[in-house]
Amino acid sequence: MALMIIVLLSTLFYLRRRRQIRKEEEYLLDLMTSEDANNVSELQTGNNGRNLNIYTAALIMSATNGFSPDNLLGKGGFGPVFKGALDDGQEVAIKRLSSGSSQGLVEFKNELILIAKLQHTNLVRLLGFCVQGEEKMLVYEYMPNKSLDTFIFDDSKRKLLNWDKRFSIIEGIAQGLLYLHKYSRLRIIHRDLKLSNILLDENMNPKISDFGLARIYKTSEAGSNTNRIVGTYGYMSPEYAMEGIFSEKSDVYSFGVMVLEVVSGRKNSSHFEFDRPLNL
Repeated sequence: MALMIIVLLSTLFYLRRRRQIRKEEEYLLDLMTSEDANNVSELQTGNNGRNLNIYTAALIMSATNGFSPDNLLGKGGFGPVFKGALDDGQEVAIKRLSSGSSQGLVEFKNELILIAKLQHTNLVRLLGFCVQGEEKMLVYEYMPNKSLDTFIFDDSKRKLLNWDKRFSIIEGIAQGLLYLHKYSRLRIIHRDLKLSNILLDENMNPKISDFGLARIYKTSEAGSNTNRIVGTYGYMSPEYAMEGIFSEKSDVYSFGVMVLEVVSGRKNSSHFEFDRPLNL
């Protein structure tokens, strides 16, 4: 009798959890496809993700010295990234959405909504965000050693990474990817894994970054396809680059390309021969 009660309660708990996951997936998909950028503030509190700080534009202006060019870390499709220092002295990296960028707005929401759900030692940590007027910014922990490509593709810096350290970096990336695909609250496909999106902390530990192109992978889905191919050629799997078909295997392919680059120290050719048959 006791065993039957335990089995019944376990089954009810499992079914309830499955319903919660499905509702969460639908909620996030609706939020990500909404045209209202300001609805991202819903993620600051409650059960939609871990608590995030909401920063004012004035505070970020002060932290970056008015977005001084001296603090510019780099630029991407989303917009420029600046180094900043908060009032308590904490160093941060600030992604600022380029004004008038509709695609950047999509990536801003996508990144904020997804990263708010994630927490792993090998994923870059989002501290908070700013949505104020035309200003839309994401605030991350600062990675002093920048991205992995600055080491691997530089003849002098590459020598700083011995084989043990390279293996440790590869293992860390794999752990972060496994978390995204299997152990996070929602299964996520990154879709833009490359060395420039692997950041290194002060101890050269890798952290996967840039989730602007990531997609939630429903537990009921075995794969998906899209007419809009995004990402970086050379890291894309052939079926995704040519036919728009993506799944967890797409990220695994990108991971394999990164491993070859880390081991060889050479950049991939970023070239596909579209006139050749895709399938063997």
